[in-house]
Amino acid sequence: MAVGIRPGDPVLDSLGYAAAGLVPLAAWLVRICVTNEPGAARDCAAAAAGPVRVHAAALLTGLAGTLLAGALAAGAALLVCDGAATGPGAAAVAGALVTAVCALTGSAVGALSGRPLVRRRGHGILAAALGSLLALVLAPSPARGAVTSLVSGARSGTAEVPLTAVAVALALAAAAGTAACLAAARRG
Repeated sequence: MAVGIRPGDPVLDSLGYAAAGLVPLAAWLVRICVTNEPGAARDCAAAAAGPVRVHAAALLTGLAGTLLAGALAAGAALLVCDGAATGPGAAAVAGALVTAVCALTGSAVGALSGRPLVRRRGHGILAAALGSLLALVLAPSPARGAVTSLVSGARSGTAEVPLTAVAVALALAAAAGTAACLAAARRG
């Protein structure tokens, strides 16, 4: 996540670059967490705890891994990059929120492209890749809006707090997770 971060670069640009990379990472991690168990093991866990809880735990595990990677990348950007123009506190808050937005958006993509909504592995991988691309390119996407606010903030020297993008990303991730968990309960 921190590959494009170089010493002396504006901190908001680097935070935006690192956060944008979280969208495909989150989609991939969520897909892995949802599909890594064999069917028999998943059925045993679902019998013990319920299919909704088992699926929700897999989704949250993927999200937690993504947030950890995002926190490490954001920390590296804050330590290495030049934050004099915006101030380290404002940059840290904006970077944390944009990291959360991108992780939530990518997790929603992963939830919609994984089991039980997409059964075939190849179709799921294609859906995750395409969904990640669209989440970074389409204008209504909260991830695109949040990353754009960081990049434009780097030009103007102000760190905008993307509260609308956070709310939309939370709602999107909750809706996608709920749909996936309900489908797991119905098919389980």
